[in-house]
Amino acid sequence: MYTTLISAQDLAGQIVQPEMVLIDCRHDLMDSTAGELAYNAGHLPGARFAHLDQQLSGVKISVTGQFCGRHPLPAKENFIRHLRALGIKATSQVIVYDAQGGMYAARLWWMLRWVGHSAVAVLDGGVPAWLALGLPLDTTVPQIALGDIGIKPSLVAQVNVDEVIENLSTAARTVVDARAGDRYRGENETIDPVGGHIPGAVNRFFKDNLQADGCFKSAEHLHEEWLAVCSDASKAIMQCGSGVTACHNLLALEVAGLTGAALYPGSWSEWCADPARPVATGC
Repeated sequence: MYTTLISAQDLAGQIVQPEMVLIDCRHDLMDSTAGELAYNAGHLPGARFAHLDQQLSGVKISVTGQFCGRHPLPAKENFIRHLRALGIKATSQVIVYDAQGGMYAARLWWMLRWVGHSAVAVLDGGVPAWLALGLPLDTTVPQIALGDIGIKPSLVAQVNVDEVIENLSTAARTVVDARAGDRYRGENETIDPVGGHIPGAVNRFFKDNLQADGCFKSAEHLHEEWLAVCSDASKAIMQCGSGVTACHNLLALEVAGLTGAALYPGSWSEWCADPARPVATGC
């Protein structure tokens, strides 16, 4: 069973296994049609497509009228319906991939663990790693039989905005922001209406988890680097702009053997929507 990463070489030797389900998660935050267009132009054989905005996110406004962020988590029951429509069974080995070093695939990796499914891994290096081995893409959209996956006890932790606010005074947990350094500092903000970061948060750009070829650094390398960011992962909160690339940091921690960190799904997009919440800028 693969639970973190799988190499393109390993996947190539097992892709025809009947319990293997591949999900294409390619996306572009600036063009919501780009992922599906890329999928239609060519995807890994047998892969199905999951859209970040449609299958992997929920409603942005809560029942109390509060903004929950750009990519809030969906209700688990709704998410399970999407997973079943993708053909995922309780026994499926799910492989998720994108073409951005796991930037979007890690979100689905985390969400499957969120509903208790442990047999899920990210294709290390994504589509570029697959193509680098001379392996083919396909344009055939597979016929999908309805899956039977259900909700099991969650394998991951999460916190809400109130818990992050409480942490401002206690500093009991290390908040780690996965955005690029300039956005963390409050510079060049083009996505959210306010620039800056949650006071006390430290910065670990998710792309720092990767090698130059777009594959993850070794477990040993990640372990060393992450210990310098948060000495105790079980007392860490991962966040980003909207709860997507924070999952990349959570995956890197898991690869490094540092478990227990929580996701703040609303992340900066939820935090900065309320002017009463404090904002920090600079380093």
